[in-house]
Amino acid sequence: MSQPAFTIVEVVFPLMTQLDFTAPHQVFSRLPGIATRVASATGGTIASHEGLRFEGTERLADIAACDLLFIPGGMGIAAVLNDAETMAQVRRLAGGARYLTSVCTGSLVLAGAGLLKGKRAACHWAWRGQLARFGAIPDSGRVVRDGDIITGGGVTAGLDFAFTVAAEIVGPDAAEALLLMLEYAPEPPFAGGRPELARPEVRQRVDEIYSATLPKRMAEVEEYARRMSL
Repeated sequence: MSQPAFTIVEVVFPLMTQLDFTAPHQVFSRLPGIATRVASATGGTIASHEGLRFEGTERLADIAACDLLFIPGGMGIAAVLNDAETMAQVRRLAGGARYLTSVCTGSLVLAGAGLLKGKRAACHWAWRGQLARFGAIPDSGRVVRDGDIITGGGVTAGLDFAFTVAAEIVGPDAAEALLLMLEYAPEPPFAGGRPELARPEVRQRVDEIYSATLPKRMAEVEEYARRMSL
């Protein structure tokens, strides 16, 4: 009798950042002996922040268990935190999973579910400090592992994260072979992809852009954290 496949559940939600999801999915879906299941609270079609629509997602409530739970981030993360059904399903699936994982602000969902207390975790740099509101330890690493919790930083860190996970669950040889097949050999045209590397004028420009959108979203996350602490 063949062994059941190692199952990865990828949790998607409205206004997620599509690359947070699709970059790891590109890796996970190509791994031998791995079953990937894309699920959302409602099932059906989910639209990303960028307008891409992902059809046919399963309902989280219909999935009995998984080996690895993966949560991307995005503009809709505060809504996820404040959706009791989604958070209940995350906690349920996390309870039986061998690995808990995320990319970008997805770690805030794990933290908000009470799963990262005392654990080091990565997050998008603009949101990293919010992890402490839930008892997690913010870590500036691009990929951070604390036991069976593996988290990636912002957006493009999803590929580094995914290959780290791949090496863990199928072995480094298979992961490295896929790395070659996908020709993952990044050579960014600019060296400013982290706050400490960005030119001051670029950092100022990004801060101005974020000032128009982050305060409201931060306040929603902080309100959730306040309620959870009562």
